[in-house]
Amino acid sequence: MTQQDSHYILPVKGDITLARGWLFLGLLSLVIAGLLTVLVVSARVPGLQDLLPFVGLFRAVLVVHVDLTVLVWFSAFAGLFWSLNVRGYCTLCGWGALLLALFGALSMSAALFVGSPEPIMANYIPVLRSPIFMAGLLAFAGGFAILVLRALYSLARERDWSGREGALRFALFTSALSGLAALIVFALAYGDLPESLEPKAYYELLFWGGGHLMQFVYTQLMLVAWLWLASASGAWPGLGARAAWWVFAIGVAAILPTPFVLIGNGPETALYRIFFTYQMQYGGGIAALVIGAVVLAALWRADAPHESARAERSTLWTSLLVFGAGGVIGFLISGSNVTIPAHYHGSIVGVTLAFMGMTYHLLPKLGYRPVSQGLAVWQSRIYCGGQLMHITGLAWSGGYGIQRKTAGAAQGLDSLERIVSMGFMGLGGFIAIIGGILFLIVVFKSILGRRRNELGVAP
Repeated sequence: MTQQDSHYILPVKGDITLARGWLFLGLLSLVIAGLLTVLVVSARVPGLQDLLPFVGLFRAVLVVHVDLTVLVWFSAFAGLFWSLNVRGYCTLCGWGALLLALFGALSMSAALFVGSPEPIMANYIPVLRSPIFMAGLLAFAGGFAILVLRALYSLARERDWSGREGALRFALFTSALSGLAALIVFALAYGDLPESLEPKAYYELLFWGGGHLMQFVYTQLMLVAWLWLASASGAWPGLGARAAWWVFAIGVAAILPTPFVLIGNGPETALYRIFFTYQMQYGGGIAALVIGAVVLAALWRADAPHESARAERSTLWTSLLVFGAGGVIGFLISGSNVTIPAHYHGSIVGVTLAFMGMTYHLLPKLGYRPVSQGLAVWQSRIYCGGQLMHITGLAWSGGYGIQRKTAGAAQGLDSLERIVSMGFMGLGGFIAIIGGILFLIVVFKSILGRRRNELGVAP
């Protein structure tokens, strides 16, 4: 097998300007979420929590932080992937989707500063009980729906499904299909649930099924990024195109029984909750396990990357490491404590690091300057190290029974062990914040460097 035959890289043939728009939406969400992250981490650090006047806003800030760093950032990167790798069918639809999503993200963020909205800490999509927030969430959902339908239509009309490029294109198609399934389940749950339910129960059930299905969207895109980053950094995955098709198909196979389970089983039934829990728990990780092993083997065999691909190699390693750590912590969950956010933080950060690596790789293809390789490598290491400390501290604290979604005195830091473990978590969180800031610096240096070149200014 030649190196060329082992490439898992897609050509850029879509609307570059639209793809840039989705990238900027994702970056904007990280900028706003980064500012909120300082408040979230500070409100949980022993000692510091008592000095801050905004601990009472912890839950409201946490709602917007989670929605920006997961729902908006991941969906925006899906928009980047799908816009770059499909032909320009209905460009107006693509821009309409982006503008709706932008309006939705800004509205959800603004709701935090208007009145005193009640935070509802539902899983997957926490919300603020505010007309501004709900209007923003609805607009974002509309934009995502248009984005998904456009991607499915464009990919379905694609003629070249051969080789490894075809396998990656199939993964993009299945990720969009998972997004459509999530939207349908959200809509069905909204139609089934009585408004008389207590708000926490209502939103928990409203987003339970579709929230689980959205994880398949994110995971499929992460797997595309893993294979792409491995190939781009000279670590040739020893996975044939046909095998890759099967792995990606298995990655979403757990979605297939969904229509049959929904017949006669609404969001309030036990089977509904159990099915979606087991669907993700047992069906969502198989493809990641296989492709993760393939990529690790390729990295183990590979020589040092070319100087121009060090950032891609570094973010790939760190993504695999943190995602794997999150998976291991998942086996330690017992009860409702901070071990749960330790688990999903690991998974989420694993996806984020993969998308950071793809950002570094795609910036030149979007017309921007190549990133500073040295700074990008250190960024991924600092961010990874901080997040590993953060999730380790959370898992450690969970062993002492510290409850999730609490801050300040409500955490019950009444022993040295609890104080040390949450202090370790906080230190890791602040280091991760530095890594996040460095990511934005690396990216905006690349973007602004292009602009300076256009203006004839020396970089």
